[in-house]
Amino acid sequence: MTGPLTTLAAYLLGSIPFGYLIVRWKKAIDVRQTGSHSTGATNVMRNLGFAGFLATFILDFGKGVAAVMLASRLTASDPRWIAAAAVAAVAGHIAPVWLGFRGGKGVATGVGVFIALAPVPMGLTLVIFGVLVAIWRYISLGSIAATAAFPALVYLLNHPPRPILLGAAGAAALIIAKHHANIRRLLAGTEGKVGKKAVGSRQHAVGG
Repeated sequence: MTGPLTTLAAYLLGSIPFGYLIVRWKKAIDVRQTGSHSTGATNVMRNLGFAGFLATFILDFGKGVAAVMLASRLTASDPRWIAAAAVAAVAGHIAPVWLGFRGGKGVATGVGVFIALAPVPMGLTLVIFGVLVAIWRYISLGSIAATAAFPALVYLLNHPPRPILLGAAGAAALIIAKHHANIRRLLAGTEGKVGKKAVGSRQHAVGG
């Protein structure tokens, strides 16, 4: 039963709504009623500035790392349960049971999960993100493309056990699916760019 319990623990850990709690503590408001309606670091920044962004990003990142490391320790590094924990942690952030399954976009938690799974491919993923944002100035495009690239980089560079590859792909799919509104705006040409306030749309950044 250790494996299923670690998966449940990973989901519950991922579902801790740090952004929601920080904004509730500092301003006594529901962050989901402001900005992009997300509990992620960027929406926290809209309410609390860069300090709020940094605190939320670090905590959301940390719970992704912790979920994977906990599963590794408790299941004797069984790749099946490590992969399950990776997906569960991202799912917990996106759909936290404590907040009626309305959370963030999973990026910061995903970064933590991905670094714990495969640090070198994750480093290259961050390079891809930076290059795409520098060229096209769409943070959402960089986030989506880099997330999609991660499983391929894991396969090419690490040749991991199949469960790890499937876990990386599953977590990436959840994050990309949560960006469905950004994808629609990118296709319509209405997505906001870095340094330019979007009219009639919400600009997406890491952590949402």
